Amino acid sequence: MLLKRFHDPKLAQTSYLVGCHASREALVLDPNRDIDRYLQTAQEEGLRIAHVTETHIHADFVSGARELAHRTGARLYLSAAGGPEWSYQYAADARATLLQGDSCFRVGAVELRALHVPGHTPEHLAFVLTDTETASEPMGAFTGDFLFVGDVGRPDLLERAVRLKGTMEAEARRLFQSLQRFRALPDFLQIWPGHGAGSACGKSLSAVPHSTLGYETRFNWAFAIEDEDEFVRAVLAGQPDPPRYFARMKRINQSGPPLLGGLRRPPSLPVASLTSVLTRGGTIVDTRPATDFANGAIPGTINIPAQRTFTTWAGSLLPYDQDFYLIVDEGRAGLADELARDLTGIGLDRLAGYFGSEVVNARHGSRGQLQTIPEVTLAEVAGRLRAPAGGETVLDVRGAGEWEAGHIPGARNIPVGELDQRLDEIPRDRAVIVHCQTGARAAMAASILLARGFSDVREFSGGFAEWRTAGQPVESGTA
Repeated sequence: MLLKRFHDPKLAQTSYLVGCHASREALVLDPNRDIDRYLQTAQEEGLRIAHVTETHIHADFVSGARELAHRTGARLYLSAAGGPEWSYQYAADARATLLQGDSCFRVGAVELRALHVPGHTPEHLAFVLTDTETASEPMGAFTGDFLFVGDVGRPDLLERAVRLKGTMEAEARRLFQSLQRFRALPDFLQIWPGHGAGSACGKSLSAVPHSTLGYETRFNWAFAIEDEDEFVRAVLAGQPDPPRYFARMKRINQSGPPLLGGLRRPPSLPVASLTSVLTRGGTIVDTRPATDFANGAIPGTINIPAQRTFTTWAGSLLPYDQDFYLIVDEGRAGLADELARDLTGIGLDRLAGYFGSEVVNARHGSRGQLQTIPEVTLAEVAGRLRAPAGGETVLDVRGAGEWEAGHIPGARNIPVGELDQRLDEIPRDRAVIVHCQTGARAAMAASILLARGFSDVREFSGGFAEWRTAGQPVESGTA
């Protein structure tokens, strides 16, 4: 048997290839949209991808299961364990084999048994693997977003991301019951999860890539709680705000991701075409570092730096129904292709092209001043609090949970992912001082405000972390 792990650090997402060298068949489980990696690995190992499956309807990336099965002619297996509301709408068109709890299929000598483990989502399956050529007991389980190393899948996404009111407590109880059933499996069972540290599908995921059930039952906090009501309170407490694009991912993955036929390379655009894009009101994302953007940027562009969190923020801030463009550092070879691949991974397929970062200097030379974002100090923010009412607006763009745990007195809270929908809550007749925890989100928020016509935007880059460390007054609770 062959087992290969594929990890995407930007999504903190993991998929797997299982191969049987005797039959030369392979299974890919929880693939993302960049399917070439699976095809290449199978070819290198002399295997044919004959089976494709996934643990559940994903919320944090566009599934590659449909694309991979279509490309290879593999049999596609999908869960039918969640009832009609959580069935795959494209299953019949894809001629998928539907799985319930205890359904089995084989990859040569390797047997996969599906276990229905609802809680993170109603249709969620785990797959218990047995290599029948060498053993009569299972080796491990692919647990998707049900069980992680050190954590469990969050049960609140249907309510908080998909807006299905009243579901998160019920799902938390199902999760508790699934864990109790799962712990009856052998202690030696290896745990191969679908996510690691950095994923928004849990709140305290470990960076360790795999574990054993015995280790998790001893040291994972979720197994330590024996009372169901106490577990429900604990699993729902402190969950981070889900990214805004999660609801869209659910819809795409349930209805059926569009078939791409391969990832498309974005065209490089000449500097001269920038003016027409801006005139049409096109969305242009400057992916340079926040400090470079603050020191000089093309008016009308927004800043999402090309770093590890780029994909998450792009999904929350960019339009899914319009063309958009990038400005990339031409000194980073292959960056445009890398970002295009990342965007496609979350369904942002309308990247119409990119400009090299030389467009910024060219614009400055031909068109006059670039915009800048002035910095304000902690002392200046503190002074604003002592000033009479009617001065600057201090805007905290952290998540609602962070705000409730502690915030600068007199500030108002609009999470950065909600800015475009709540611009009318911000006065335009005064300066806006933007801050977050340590500066990254504030920089993006400031760029959005400027692009939306706010004329006086400043950034307190030290953020709430500097404010609290300095011993300044803090309020807590909702406004």
